[in-house]
Amino acid sequence: MFGIVHFPFFVVAVLLLNVTPGPDTAYIVGRSVAQGRGAGLMSALGICTGCCVHSIACAFGLTALLAASATAFTVIKFAGAIYLIYLGVRLAFASPAKSQAAQGEAGAAQGARSLRQLYLQGFWTNVLNPKVVLFFVSFFPQFVSSEGEHKALAFLTLGGVFVAMSVVWCLFLVWVASSVTRGLGGKPAVKKWLDRLVGSAFVGLGLRLAAATQR
Repeated sequence: MFGIVHFPFFVVAVLLLNVTPGPDTAYIVGRSVAQGRGAGLMSALGICTGCCVHSIACAFGLTALLAASATAFTVIKFAGAIYLIYLGVRLAFASPAKSQAAQGEAGAAQGARSLRQLYLQGFWTNVLNPKVVLFFVSFFPQFVSSEGEHKALAFLTLGGVFVAMSVVWCLFLVWVASSVTRGLGGKPAVKKWLDRLVGSAFVGLGLRLAAATQR
């Protein structure tokens, strides 16, 4: 269909890629551990939306153009690294959680804004990762026939399958990570150290991204 080839191998490969730990997995688990299931869920949805953007860009050749430009790679790399380090520092030095009464006074509007921010943060950590761009450029073309007449539709179809499988896996990660740490998260002292640990992990991811090379 649409010139897609070796589709069963594509599904198996995506499954293996999802279960292999990577920056997105670390980010989702970190958010779920430090801030609970809702934060993990919104972060996962943001990351998966970022994958949608990469899929569309790949289908129309934009990803290949970015991957071919050393300048674009460097700009995106450092933007993503700085953003991750910023999120990590902010989480590590966050003020202690307010009391339940104070949280109740904040209202639903503030909660909605917080969830929206978590979603956007997950989105940008994925979109600003040049390694994801290179992955789409090198991985997806292997499953699209060079003689196909509808290459864009083929890339979009593969991207849809990739995102759907990623959503299922990310939701599973959120459920497991938040379930394991739910009891600990309610204790202020433990919550404080969890925030610092996860924040430090985000800083580490940012430094690792900054050191990435275009290969």
